[in-house]
Amino acid sequence: MTEPKLAQEPKADLGIKGGQDTKDPDRENPKFLWRSGEMVEWDKATVHISQLGWTAISSVFEGIRAYWNDDRQELYIFHLDTHLKRLARSMKIMRMTSPFPNEELKDAIASLLKANEFRADAYVQPLAYFGGGIPGYLAVLERPGEIVITARPSASGLDESKVVSCNISSWNRISDNVMPPRAKAITNYQNSRYVSTESRANGYDFGIILNAQGKVSEASYACIFIVRDGVAITPPISAGILESITREVVKDLLEKDFGVPVVERDVERTELYIADEVFICGTAVEVQAVGSVDKYQVGDGETGPVVAKLREQFQSVVKGEHPRHADWCTPVYQGA
Repeated sequence: MTEPKLAQEPKADLGIKGGQDTKDPDRENPKFLWRSGEMVEWDKATVHISQLGWTAISSVFEGIRAYWNDDRQELYIFHLDTHLKRLARSMKIMRMTSPFPNEELKDAIASLLKANEFRADAYVQPLAYFGGGIPGYLAVLERPGEIVITARPSASGLDESKVVSCNISSWNRISDNVMPPRAKAITNYQNSRYVSTESRANGYDFGIILNAQGKVSEASYACIFIVRDGVAITPPISAGILESITREVVKDLLEKDFGVPVVERDVERTELYIADEVFICGTAVEVQAVGSVDKYQVGDGETGPVVAKLREQFQSVVKGEHPRHADWCTPVYQGA
């Protein structure tokens, strides 16, 4: 594995030391981030204030989790290759080219986690954008993008059996002919921000978004599944959802590990009210049970049996302990 060169030698200890509690709200910033081929000290990674604003319009990103396995003393990056492939596709939709091959980005992410001495769960975010403060209304065709990668401590919630409440949002989901949801773009997330702000203002944890046809699309920042009569059902890609990596993992685990059939089809809002189980999934939320929708109780209002088994299996997989899915996990320290 090739180590990216350091832009500057660190002058102060700003790092997250091994074993530090990732839930500590007073933790310091990590030592380094990666920017366009160099490891850069966190406090020295600056751009001119005039570049704010326009660069965000075409920015695309990925959220990637890395899970610490204390027994093995190893940090596993989950589905690294798949995330980087999706980043490349998002860049293509924006007519942005990458100056860096995926193998170099893979090395950069692993090296960044090592440089920051992470020995706890972490969240990695590659961000690609057009530099130079290009006005957002100007056409940009196949111009190389800048890429910045940051990493921060982010404790997994899989040990906590949290049950969330949801509502059906008054906002509709963006569509492929408006703001393509399959591109993981910064601007697309304004849609989810409207939804989540409305939901929190009304006392819910997450909002569920319907598309222009009135069918269930996804939750704010997460995909959604229902379980009815032993069958797991999830909206199709054509419902306006992000092409979620966690959604594909969940489908695989349900069908191959638990024998639960998975059907992709349009979902009506009232199916959420009468489902045996409802859950949301995504890189950030992982797998979380939904206890109520629009104040209709789902099942007994607690984590159902399918979701309970799924969460346990998911945790085993992301920590590199499931032999069938070992190729989904990239080791950081032994892998070097």
